[in-house]
Amino acid sequence: MILAVALFMENMDSTVIATSLPAIAADIGTSPIALKLALTAYFVSLAIFIPISGWMADRFGSTNVFRAAIGVFMVGSICCAFSNSLETFVLSRFLQGVGGSMMTPIARLVLLRATPRNELVAATSWLSVPALLGPLTGPPVGGFLTTYLTWHWIFWINVPIGIIGILAATKFLPKSEPRTPRPIDLFGFLLTSIAFAGIIFGLSVISLPAIPVATGYVAVAVGAAAALLYLRHTRRAAFPLLDPKLFQRRFFRTTVVGGFFFRIGIGAFPFLMPLMLQLTFGLTPFESGMTTFVTAFGAIMSKVLAERVYARFGFPRTLTACAVLGVVFLGINGLFTPQTPHLLIMFCLFLGGVTRSFFFTGVNVFGYADVDETEASQATVISAVAQQISIALGVAVAGGLIEFTSRLHGGAPNLGDFHIAWFVVAGIAAISALFFWRLPPDAGADVSGHRARPLPVKPDPIA
Repeated sequence: MILAVALFMENMDSTVIATSLPAIAADIGTSPIALKLALTAYFVSLAIFIPISGWMADRFGSTNVFRAAIGVFMVGSICCAFSNSLETFVLSRFLQGVGGSMMTPIARLVLLRATPRNELVAATSWLSVPALLGPLTGPPVGGFLTTYLTWHWIFWINVPIGIIGILAATKFLPKSEPRTPRPIDLFGFLLTSIAFAGIIFGLSVISLPAIPVATGYVAVAVGAAAALLYLRHTRRAAFPLLDPKLFQRRFFRTTVVGGFFFRIGIGAFPFLMPLMLQLTFGLTPFESGMTTFVTAFGAIMSKVLAERVYARFGFPRTLTACAVLGVVFLGINGLFTPQTPHLLIMFCLFLGGVTRSFFFTGVNVFGYADVDETEASQATVISAVAQQISIALGVAVAGGLIEFTSRLHGGAPNLGDFHIAWFVVAGIAAISALFFWRLPPDAGADVSGHRARPLPVKPDPIA
């Protein structure tokens, strides 16, 4: 729960300023469009420093780095609250991202190293709640604080939470001893920084154009080129920063690649749903936020059953079913109209939250089923990078589809544009089910506790 609270703070803060951009921009003397660079700066910071978080955890101890990461995040929050110009605000958000980049992967690493393998599903089921709650609670919380207090409170609120987190981590988390890390791959760090920052920055600009969109495409191209150079570098490096040999492990490869496609669809949800409800249904930001918040209740309720469901049916069958159901409830969003009963919409969002929560609980554990403990830090970092890129890609795909279809009819985005976007991102997410469906039913049984039922023995006619 200590780790989950810290991750909730980080996940919520990454979206909380979205509804507060106009108020912040007016106060510091800039435009909301220009201030979107602050959103981009945060994600770029994550992309740069996540790859080195595993080495930091091994070098200085995972619990020590986790506490330091909370401290850096708090300092960044304080700087954001005191910012009085676009430049200082963007830099402050970048500093927040440095702390956030260490909090998410290292929290999973602490959990992995401190929890017996047969209890990972139960523990991870609670750790995945922040990833689902954060993007949903961010907009309504940001709107409430900005409306009834001031925008500064969306950052001040992180200070007491952070202090409690540091104190609780010091008292309750296991004392992690520094390990002998692999030698630091500085050239690899340079290449991954360019690669992931270029891709994340480019996708952010494409989906939230604060600067010319062409800049975004150029950044993605540079990032992709750097990624190819890094893959070539790993063939010669004795200790690459992120070792692609981990993809030789089938379960890890399946969760990263299969989860990548699923997160493209899920990453589009916090972007598409509030916009559709506000622009085409006529809801206020607060009303749309309260509508989507019902998804969080579905996510929380699933935690009660997750451990038993995975023990009963195993990872492959449950993940395949959850992926299919998650896609169905993504596609259903493309059938909603202003005439659809509001309770029916909220019920579908609730069921979508249940299925997505089941999926993320399982995929975050199953990926470590064939990973050695010595490779845990590498696996955690690679998974975190893939998650960030897939979510950014989901927003970029959704934003690009809305822009493209609205240009075809030459007007503002209408309901049909949103319906097309929902169907496309659901189709992309559906690819994920194929990866889990092909696995043997007992894959990862030592972690889930699943035991396949033996086939009935036919009586021997001779006997």
